[in-house]
Amino acid sequence: METSDLGDISMQAYNEKLAILPIKQTSQAPVCCSSRYNLAVLACFGFFVLYALRVNLSVALVDMVEINVTKPANTSDLGCPEHSNTSTVRYNKTGKVYNWNADSQGWILGAFFYGYIITQVPGGVVARKVGGKWLLGLGILGTAVFTLLTPLAADLGVGYVIAVRALEGLGEGVTFPAMHAMWSSWAPPLERSKLLTISYAGAQLGTVISLPLSGIICFYLDWSYVFYIFGAVGVLWFILWAFLVSDTPETHKGISPVEKEFIISSLQHELSSKTSVPWRSILTSLPLWSIVVAHFSYNWTYYTLLSLLPTYMKDILKFNIQEDGFLSALPYLGCWTCMMIAGQLADYLRQNQILTTIVVRKIWTAIGMVGPAVFLVAAGFTGCNYRLAVALLTLSSALGGFSMSGFNINHLDIAPSYAGILLGITNTFATIPGMVGPVIAKGLTHYNTIGEWQTVFYIAAAIDVFGAVFFLLFGKGEVQSWALDGYHLHRK
Repeated sequence: METSDLGDISMQAYNEKLAILPIKQTSQAPVCCSSRYNLAVLACFGFFVLYALRVNLSVALVDMVEINVTKPANTSDLGCPEHSNTSTVRYNKTGKVYNWNADSQGWILGAFFYGYIITQVPGGVVARKVGGKWLLGLGILGTAVFTLLTPLAADLGVGYVIAVRALEGLGEGVTFPAMHAMWSSWAPPLERSKLLTISYAGAQLGTVISLPLSGIICFYLDWSYVFYIFGAVGVLWFILWAFLVSDTPETHKGISPVEKEFIISSLQHELSSKTSVPWRSILTSLPLWSIVVAHFSYNWTYYTLLSLLPTYMKDILKFNIQEDGFLSALPYLGCWTCMMIAGQLADYLRQNQILTTIVVRKIWTAIGMVGPAVFLVAAGFTGCNYRLAVALLTLSSALGGFSMSGFNINHLDIAPSYAGILLGITNTFATIPGMVGPVIAKGLTHYNTIGEWQTVFYIAAAIDVFGAVFFLLFGKGEVQSWALDGYHLHRK
């Protein structure tokens, strides 16, 4: 008999064993004040800080750079007419101004992703070996410290700012794989959608709050306080994280015996005790590559809008700087709202056996990728209807929140023991859109016409739909054979 046949028999026996296990969770592990939900809330604040540290430069850079642009005389009618009487005069003008050209600014904004892409897979590997607590905590702490050093780096020169941003990217690169690795030990299978959406929703909140708040800080203080305030909050969060969190339920000092037993027993049939990583099986797993394609496709739209939505609202829709900060945040507020609702609904459907895990993951992925594509294309045809454009862009980003309970946490479904490594792999590919997507979009919008932006939206929508279809065809919802102990024993 071939070893592959033995692996299939082992997997069949595993599935038969699961079939006789009760699917509904025990009611003896309450949600209120539980250690696993406390972890989710504290992680939510951590990712709030993380994204605040990531996006605040986009707002601060407007005040950091001396504006010296001559507009072509023949492009006055390419955007929409001005429609706001709100004053754009700064309350405070004490911040230093630097003569950085457009190319330098592009390198500053893109430097983060060049550091971010490097530490994805190593972060997953290290988190599996030593745990995710300190890796995630030190990653955010390092990002906060380099954020505090940004004003000093700006004084030293543009090269120092680029270096600081790249180092911030290195620190943030380990955070998502580390968090996934922690949830592989903390999240009961039928609570994954709820727990992970709570923790990762902090990223959306960080974007929602930091965009307008950074504008307010620049307006009343000066741009340097954007980095000082958010950096200090990051250091404070690390102190709380260091004292209140543990890598696993077994090492948590404050967890109740009932909750500890509940979590451990719910995961006992899904985790592998092997220390070696089945790299060949991982890299040839079609379900994993379906996540890679979906993650890459989703992030193309996400990073394009994250980087260029303020520009679109300013140059095409003609919102002023005060309005721009709040209106640019609206789509991410909608995304956070949908993310929280979708996570609760996903686990409700699974717990009550209304839908299987893979059906939930595929439906939520379709809503979270095809829906945004449709509304994004529609936004390109609104012309100068400002309210409708903002409404459609908000709906596009909001529906993207469903994807968190779709492909985004599917790593934990197919291989919980290696979830951190898998996320490192998928997030490596998903970082590429952050590096090239905005560059391509900028190249296509040389004159900032409505037609040019329609092309940008077409491309993002087409990539989104392709990723969704690929996941629908090849995504899986059960633990893969190579992620189980029995499979490794037969493959020796």
